[in-house]
Amino acid sequence: MKLIEVRTYRLRPGCAERFVTAVRAALPLVRASGMDVVAFGRSDHEEESFFLIRAFDSREQLVARQDAFYGSAVWREGPRQALVDCLDTYLNTLLWLPEAAVDSLRANHQP
Repeated sequence: MKLIEVRTYRLRPGCAERFVTAVRAALPLVRASGMDVVAFGRSDHEEESFFLIRAFDSREQLVARQDAFYGSAVWREGPRQALVDCLDTYLNTLLWLPEAAVDSLRANHQP
């Protein structure tokens, strides 16, 4: 089983392309920090909504990796501001899924 974090973003009007560019710059940094990025993309129901799905072995691992990454200079001095400037709101949802389901998400949401 994997702990899945589904982060959904609602963007300010007109920010979608800027947001995508900033996320694409940030994703290699997120992956390098040890976080498993399963999928990222635009929501099917709204032009200004996006999702990011990450997988973790435990809640403790999620907290440790996110605290380390979001507290780092790489994040704070890198893509953070460009992303934050585009956000209207965001929401995190956590759920447990079998590894086969995570693999299916990954396979069906490749860029």
